[in-house]
Amino acid sequence: MHLLCRNKVRDFAQWKRIFDSHDAAQKAAGLRREWLRRSCEDPNEVFYCFAVADEAKAKAFLAAPAVPEAQRESGFIEGNFWFIAD
Repeated sequence: MHLLCRNKVRDFAQWKRIFDSHDAAQKAAGLRREWLRRSCEDPNEVFYCFAVADEAKAKAFLAAPAVPEAQRESGFIEGNFWFIAD
């Protein structure tokens, strides 16, 4: 299983710094980043994919109370995510 994400952010460099700072928490949630790309049309639109080792842990990570604060700090505007089959 994979977790596919799309984020619209204010400033990619700021968002990436905060995103990278959560690497240990992502790994603890059973998420392993496979790739991260930016839109050719809008460099502040980001697409990334995680391999998911534990769906329940991944969903708990996404619903954690700390997520809204991290989103504010990173300049997150809006986004979507999907769990997809291998």
